[in-house]
Amino acid sequence: MLLAVARDRDLRLRDIAAACRITKRTVQSIVTDLEQAGFLSRARDGRRTHYTLHPDGTLRPPAEAQLPVRGLLELVTHQDNGR
Repeated sequence: MLLAVARDRDLRLRDIAAACRITKRTVQSIVTDLEQAGFLSRARDGRRTHYTLHPDGTLRPPAEAQLPVRGLLELVTHQDNGR
């Protein structure tokens, strides 16, 4: 889901849900969790919501706790750009 937001910070929840092949309700829950964890923030602009990623946090699983989210996003978005 972070990757979908990294690609387009103006996506609607339903667009994120479609991109991730999960329900809109699940996306709402994940966005709330990610916001509480400090990985992203959201700001309303009229009827739209704009997301801002905070990629300097680290991943949660203990085995990857030293890896910054930024590195993962750069790796994946770099591969996408190479296609």
